Amino acid sequence: MRIAVLLKQVPDTDEVRIDETKGVLVREGLGTIINPLDLHALEAALLLKRSRGVSVTALTMGPSQADVALREALALGADDAILLCDPSFAGSDTWATARALSTALSASGPYDLILAGEKATDGETGQVGPETAVMCKLPFSTYVSFFSVSDDSVTVRRTVEDGIETQQLPLPCLLTVLRDINEPSMPALSGKMRARRAHIREMDAGSLGLDPSTVGLSGSPTRVVRIFYPKVTRKTELFSGKEIDSGVGRFVEALRERSLIGR
Repeated sequence: MRIAVLLKQVPDTDEVRIDETKGVLVREGLGTIINPLDLHALEAALLLKRSRGVSVTALTMGPSQADVALREALALGADDAILLCDPSFAGSDTWATARALSTALSASGPYDLILAGEKATDGETGQVGPETAVMCKLPFSTYVSFFSVSDDSVTVRRTVEDGIETQQLPLPCLLTVLRDINEPSMPALSGKMRARRAHIREMDAGSLGLDPSTVGLSGSPTRVVRIFYPKVTRKTELFSGKEIDSGVGRFVEALRERSLIGR
């Protein structure tokens, strides 16, 4: 059984900056980490590796320095790592990203199961996983908080707003997972040493047979056309001393004006 785990290297949350002219995140010079939810996806794959002896491939798209995320995955126990790296990939929206990922999965696969985090901290869209599944023509499930694998299917538990849903999907399929699914482990020293020496396969648009116009900014149907920061304004009324009683009355009236309490 072969499992692919989609990883994304994201900026540390407190360091996110936006290029207001181009409408993209400024990633240069920032500390980066593996997207936290992707670590849960990786851990789910590694748990299957320990129990069933499966093969785990970590895959990410990004600049050359994204190999740091892949080496961390290898240190944790992944068997193989693939980096999609090409200047033409820069600025990809979720659709263009899914196009590159799905093409790479088809080229390096086949895989029995593809796992990813539910969303990335630098985008919060949750779109790449489902879009990748559709482009790979695979069934998929999202918001997965538990799953079990049999010979030809996977049973998943989804945590959604209305409660818990249970689904059964045929293999191969794609799942995006929540943090409830497990607790990511830490790499051992032996894993770190192995990861330092490991070879990371690189794929670019040419090796994948991708037309550069279908990826990156040119292949992205969505655009950030304007960025603005909301201004928080408050109009306050202060009451003290002998004015407290009238202040309470004014507060109650304000709640009624907003239909927050009855008249």
